[in-house]
Parts: sequence; structure tokens; C-alpha cells
Amino acid sequence: MLNRIVWTLISLVIVISMSAPVYAQDADQSDPLGGATEFAQANERTNVVLILDWTPNTNHTGFYVAQALGFYDEANLNVSIQEPTDLLVESLVVSGAAQFGVGYQEFLTYARADGLPVVSVAAIIQHNTSGFVTLHDQDPISRPADLMGLNYGGFGQPDLENAIIDTLIACDGGDPGTVNYIDIGWVDSFELMDRNRIDFAWMYYAWTGLEGEQRGFDLDAIMLMDWLDCIPDYYTPVLFTSEDLIADQPDVVAAFVQATARGFAYAITNPAAAADILIAAVPELDAELVQTSADWLAPQYQADAPRWGEQSADVWQGFSDFLVENGILEAGIEAESAFTNEFLPGNVD
Repeated sequence: MLNRIVWTLISLVIVISMSAPVYAQDADQSDPLGGATEFAQANERTNVVLILDWTPNTNHTGFYVAQALGFYDEANLNVSIQEPTDLLVESLVVSGAAQFGVGYQEFLTYARADGLPVVSVAAIIQHNTSGFVTLHDQDPISRPADLMGLNYGGFGQPDLENAIIDTLIACDGGDPGTVNYIDIGWVDSFELMDRNRIDFAWMYYAWTGLEGEQRGFDLDAIMLMDWLDCIPDYYTPVLFTSEDLIADQPDVVAAFVQATARGFAYAITNPAAAADILIAAVPELDAELVQTSADWLAPQYQADAPRWGEQSADVWQGFSDFLVENGILEAGIEAESAFTNEFLPGNVD
């Protein structure tokens, strides 16, 4: 199965206060740190490599915040944040070449089904913020049934992509199997839509969708989080590590996860300042897009969870069952072993 998956998803020093920031909590949202005021430290100074899933973007803001504000240093860690290579991030983590990786529940499910001992230790974003997007003037859509008969620009996973699209359409009373799949890889889908080469694409709205709007495209979107009665929710992206690291160095896992949680808590409550930190660390990013995306994502990182990073067995099991029901996996995974909340900060009932 692994060889069928597209795994090619593939310093500016700033002077800031090293004291812990005061988090201005939204009255309707729980403390992203679960009430914690003390955080884990590694037993000894430890080097940690984190491999991202893609080029740096606002899905990764918390890591750069934790680095810049000294949270990793306080956790007794020397952290190197690296972009992905041609090698599988999951394989690098399992081999010990990297201690942590950013991935996706769908791909970690594939990996565990193939026997790779990877474990998700935090949900970076609580709900799926991806969706199917069209150019409004060419293909206006407001519901899944509107996708019938359109040309879809896919990224090379037709089994999964078609299963999601067909299930959405059927759930909305439409005819599945009517969408024309065109593999476009990772090219600019907006350009292809603008030239009528494809009609719609699947994208993370918090980055690519907002980028399209910034470029002047009038977009319609069907967000998966709005159709959870049809499609099971799943965590994308996630922070993961290996079973070996959890067994051999649980202190390092706890220290890294809790320092990272502090970074994302800051991004939740201080999105503009967090965006500035990301821009300073990766100055080639579009500053306007980073700021807009940071504001959009701030309430999404934690959403309705009792703290940032929290994961549920129901979410892992539901998506595994969906893959089996659609013939993408022969057998599902054991949900309880695919993730853990034990390294997150705070005590949550």
C-alpha cells in the first residue's frame, strides 16, 4: 500500500521576551493548555529533529513560535525544524533519523496498516479544514450534488479522492461516479481552473484557498467540516513520532509535545504576533497571506476540543472504517494504538 501513496508531500534572529506570554482566552474556548502551568523537560539536553510535511506555512506556526519564544529551550531541547526530502517522513521517524514528523491521519492510517510503528501525539488542527473549490463565475457550487459531471483535478490518490467525492455526492442525493478524475499532481490548480482545464480541486482552505482569494479569484467551496454527517472527520495535519521513542525516551516526547502545545496556544490567542514570528523565521513567505491565514486558523487549531492537540478514538476509528468500507484498506487499524493524548499538557476530564 505504501508504494501507492504520494509521499512527496513533500535565519532571521529575532529578539523577543523569553518570559511566558499571558494568554488572552476567548470566553467560549477552553484553555488550550488544559490548565497546565508547569511543563515537561527532557532529562538531559537532547537534540530533536522535526520534519515538516510541506514547505513552512501556518499549519506549522506553533513550532516556529515555540522555537522563537524559547519554549523548546526551556524543555531542555535543541530543535531543528526541517522541510521534507524525497525520503518518507514516516520512515525517517521510524528509523530515528528524525524524532518527530508532521503528517496526516489518512497517511498515518495507511502506514500503520502496513506495519510502520508511528503514533500521532497531537492533532495540529482539530477538524478537517480542507474542501473542494471552484471558480464561482465558471462553476458555481453550494452543495456536493453540484459537483456532478465536473472535471476534478486530483493529486494522485484517486481511490481516496473519488471515495470522498462520490460519498459526498451520494449523501446529497446526487449520482456518484459522474465526476471526471484528472491527475494534475501539485501544479497550480487555480491556473488550470482559470483555463477551463479542470473545474474543481481539493485544497486546504486556510492556505491555498486564501491564497486564491488574495490573487483575485472569486471562489466557491464545499468544506468537509460542513458535511460530517456524510464524511467522517479526520485530523489533518497531525504531529507524530515512533513507538520506539515513546518507549525509550518518554521524557523527550512529553517535553517536545508540551513545548509545541505552548507554541500553538500562543498562535491561538495571539495570531498576529505568531504570524510575525513565522514571517521572521521564513521571510520568503507572503506576509499578507501568513497574517490572513493566521487569523483564519486561530480558532480552528483547538476549535471545540478541551485543549489543543486532543484526539479521539472515534475519529481514528471512523476514518479507518471509511477506508475499509470503500476498499482502500483490506483491514482497518486498531484506533487506540494509532494515537495518544498522554503527552499533552494539563489534565482534562
